[in-house]
Amino acid sequence: QVQLVESGGGLVQSGGSLRLSCVASGSIFNPNTMGWFRQATGKERELVAVINSGGSTNYANSVKGRFTISRDNAKNTVYLQMNSLNPEDAAVYYCNLYVIRSGGMNYWGKGTLVTVSS
Repeated sequence: QVQLVESGGGLVQSGGSLRLSCVASGSIFNPNTMGWFRQATGKERELVAVINSGGSTNYANSVKGRFTISRDNAKNTVYLQMNSLNPEDAAVYYCNLYVIRSGGMNYWGKGTLVTVSS
């Protein structure tokens, strides 16, 4: 059983910063990809940033240059440093773990709310 627990969300003013963390526990196999998705009210869930076991990253165009994803493999933890936040970044942010083994398995956290005031 894999569990993902996010933390770090909250209320921030436009232009501010937040750092999200997600700790994965359970049977986690390599190789895998960890990442962040977000879902704003009335919108579909979208990819924000992902990072694989080797450290390769991929970002949504809307966050490039503002957000940085990183991971600590020893701690099974992924981070998302979010700078220059704007109201369009407000959403519930979900941690994701994709394990390639056995045809691929997706795991999700319960989400952490990020609110950005203008």
